[in-house]
Amino acid sequence: MHGGAHGGARRSNPLGWLIRRGFTDPETAAQRLAEPALAAHASDSVLLDALAATADPDQALQGFAELVAACPTDAERHALLDTVTTAKPLRDRLLGVLGASAALGEHLRRHPHDWHELVTFELHDIHPGPEEFVRRLYRHIWEEYADTPRVDALRSGYRRLLLTVAARDLTGTADLGQTAAELADLAGATLQAALDIAGEEDPAAARTCRLAVIAMGKCGGRELNYVSDVDVVFVAEPREDTPEGEDPPAGEGDPIKAATRLAARMMQLCSDTTREGTIWQVDANLRPEGKNGPLVRTLASHLAYYQRWAKTWEFQALLKARPVAGDAELGRAYVDAVMPMVWQASERENFVQDVQQMRRRVVEAIPAAEVDRELKLGPGGLRDVEFSVQLLQLVHGRTDESLRSATTLTALADLSVGGYVGRADAAALDSAYRFLRTLEHRIQLFHLRRTHLVPTGEEELRRLGRSLGLRADPVSALLTEWKRHSREVRRLHEKLFYRPLLDAVAELDLEEAGLTGRLEGGNALSASAAQARLAALGYTAPADAFRHLQALATGVSRRAALQRTLLPVMLGWFADSADPDAGLLGFRKVSDSLGSTPWYLRLLRDEGAAAENLARILSSGRLAPDLLLRAPEAVALLGDSDGLDPRSPQVLDREVASAVGRAQGAAAAVAAARSVRRRELFRTAAADVLGRLGDTPADSVEAAGLALTGLNRATLSGALAACVAAAEAASGEPLPTRLAVVAMGRFGGHELGYGSDADVMFVHDPLPSADETAASNAARQVFEELRRLLQVPSTEPPLLIDADLRPEGRQGPLVRSIASYAAYYRRWSRTWESQALLRAKPVAGDKALGEEFTALIDPLRYPEAGLDEAELLEIRRIKARVERERLPRGADPTTHTKLGRGGLADVEWTVQLLQLQHAAEVPGLRTTRTLRALAAALDADLLDADEAEALSAAWVQATRVRNAVMLVRGRSGDSFPAEPRELAGVARYLGYGEGHAGEMVDDYRRTARLAREVMVNRVYGEKG
Repeated sequence: MHGGAHGGARRSNPLGWLIRRGFTDPETAAQRLAEPALAAHASDSVLLDALAATADPDQALQGFAELVAACPTDAERHALLDTVTTAKPLRDRLLGVLGASAALGEHLRRHPHDWHELVTFELHDIHPGPEEFVRRLYRHIWEEYADTPRVDALRSGYRRLLLTVAARDLTGTADLGQTAAELADLAGATLQAALDIAGEEDPAAARTCRLAVIAMGKCGGRELNYVSDVDVVFVAEPREDTPEGEDPPAGEGDPIKAATRLAARMMQLCSDTTREGTIWQVDANLRPEGKNGPLVRTLASHLAYYQRWAKTWEFQALLKARPVAGDAELGRAYVDAVMPMVWQASERENFVQDVQQMRRRVVEAIPAAEVDRELKLGPGGLRDVEFSVQLLQLVHGRTDESLRSATTLTALADLSVGGYVGRADAAALDSAYRFLRTLEHRIQLFHLRRTHLVPTGEEELRRLGRSLGLRADPVSALLTEWKRHSREVRRLHEKLFYRPLLDAVAELDLEEAGLTGRLEGGNALSASAAQARLAALGYTAPADAFRHLQALATGVSRRAALQRTLLPVMLGWFADSADPDAGLLGFRKVSDSLGSTPWYLRLLRDEGAAAENLARILSSGRLAPDLLLRAPEAVALLGDSDGLDPRSPQVLDREVASAVGRAQGAAAAVAAARSVRRRELFRTAAADVLGRLGDTPADSVEAAGLALTGLNRATLSGALAACVAAAEAASGEPLPTRLAVVAMGRFGGHELGYGSDADVMFVHDPLPSADETAASNAARQVFEELRRLLQVPSTEPPLLIDADLRPEGRQGPLVRSIASYAAYYRRWSRTWESQALLRAKPVAGDKALGEEFTALIDPLRYPEAGLDEAELLEIRRIKARVERERLPRGADPTTHTKLGRGGLADVEWTVQLLQLQHAAEVPGLRTTRTLRALAAALDADLLDADEAEALSAAWVQATRVRNAVMLVRGRSGDSFPAEPRELAGVARYLGYGEGHAGEMVDDYRRTARLAREVMVNRVYGEKG
């Protein structure tokens, strides 16, 4: 009938002819076309071209052949074939559906008469509304399929109407917004029908209560997917003739229980699988108290919950609430009552933190293997668009009622019209969202399954690409378009909140200059609106933050232009921290210092990692930013791939020695050594904040301890050399004694924290020809000058020297000769001093003298006979007294990291007791390092595995908390900070998400409690 040139080409090379039309299995296609039912139309180029235009020609042909075969009569079959071959509208709709959806093809095979739904769209069918869907679904269930079980009729009626929605979608009769709205309206009609079926089954319940079904999420926003959980909330009241609190009519039952039965049955009717398949799950978990709350509540109960208990995310969810089924008056009353609370949500304490925390939890829940395929939840996915739009609505919709649409694309357009989002940005985001949602629709439509993952198979990707109109190399084109739109969403998600703030700054600048021009992209935010957005993003001093933006971004200089390029993403990084205000203020200070330096802004612009690292460091707390602001040129470290790697001891020694050697006089030399130390402190702190010191908590603790010990040791060595040189220059002759510095405590253990003092003892040994008194005086003067110069106030952070662990403590001489040490320890040494010497380690000065001192103390700290009962009792007595007397007043003993239960003291006393008892016979215990000694005790069976693990975990945990407190507060502390923002900063450093500070403290107590049990058993004698 339609042969000609096409028919001749097909006869000469039929398979090639099919391949050129997009068939991937031409042999099977040729066989189907040769079947009796289709043979008469096998040469119809119009039919074959229509098949070739579908997403999957092979699938469309298979579905069409099966539909033809399923027609119950010859008349029906001929009617179908004649209509398809002569009526283009039906042909495009039917074949388009069959090529894109195997599931709807299966429905047509079971219900072949439903193809008539696609013959023509009546005028009122072009974009049917909720009432039309209800009317047609009811006619299907209660008239056409009245003899069929209601549950099956509900399903077949739903699929019949879904067929028409898909046909409008695939042929372009409806765009994305109209399709999503139709799907939501069809869902509402289905819920209403299911509720009526439930009432038909339980008429007593229906007579007893008024029940309204409130759609939430995408259904509430009239932007539903083809297959998605339908989120609902139920609200019920007694019938008017049964006032609340009074008994219902005899036999009718409690109204709320009756409503609960109806709601539960309605959900089951939609969710169950029967011979007609399933529809979708109805999810009521957005109700008050979630899964743990009652399924149905009265309106008063809902309001009481929202007024007293609801979290921020619950108000964000309510933004899309819409009555869709049941008692319409009650549904409207519910929405009218809750909406004022929705638009006050941005005034709640921790509003932004709550919203951002919810977003992070969603991202963290994505399996790692799926994150790059996630259309909905992954970076650059649909949720980024929805999250951005909803947050802007909640922030600005409080005062601007034009922004209160529940539909994402409508709300985005309203934000653009209102000037809250630039026109170009809104258009780009709208385009990306439409593409991603359409791709999601096409993925779900094929099997009618709930999924948001982009498939990986070549065949599936080809079908998806063709369904989106990408016919030339559909797989490559699809992946390119998808990634392009995802990148754009991610970029705009980061920009959406921050670029308008800079536009507001620029707009004010124009007004101050007397200019009247408007910014490209639409109106800028007013200063007050910009400050409101800054407050909503977590800035506690929005007026100050806005002034910082003005200072950074106004003007026509190259510097201001570069800042305007950098700030949108920088502001996003600041807002994602525990202290955005500190981050922005620090950035302004660094920029004020370095802004005229050519390399600074170029480094941040061209090295993306450098800008992000700077933002993270500046908003991490006080210590690293304070160190940076003392010498902002250290920003250059962030542009080097290994710039934050701690320096080796050898490199540090050489640099400090060189800096000291170039200086004139001891004061300048020690200042130079302290300058190197300050830079290295910043390097270590910055690496730690960015998680660059180790893959595990134990690794990072060890790396920080080694780095801090190394730089303090190098500083001491350089400063000592400078002071000795100055003393010799002053006297005109060599120093009459050898000098050595012995590290003690955490310094000796290579376990320094950021807030640790340098515990030391000073040793000297007079030269054979020297007068002992003169030698002692010379040593004392050198060490006193050393202490003074290391902590004299300056721009460099001090290195505090604590020599209180020396014999006789503060009452004893600052420095002793090695002979004096030997005499003291031989005559006066106590057990606690032997315990303190376990961590003694020479770190500076004469190396041979340090080795002599080590040989002197080894018999004391590693006694051959271990400890006798009296010595053991003394250790226990001192430990008990320390616990009673040294814990600061008011400190919580369960969270004090040093002296509290399961803190550092508990772990270290346990380890040191084992060393005193067994180090003479276990060489591995002869170490100043706690974790190494624990490992040696485990290897020697002095501790079992659980005990060693408990002690190690507690020690690492307490050390990390102390480091975190110093990094965040800029001053040392042994307990968790009380100020919420500081506590949040500590939690973030320790790897806990926003809002998990309580979980962090609970984890600390749990770990410390286990270590405490081991200490009590080991130190107080309940175990060996």
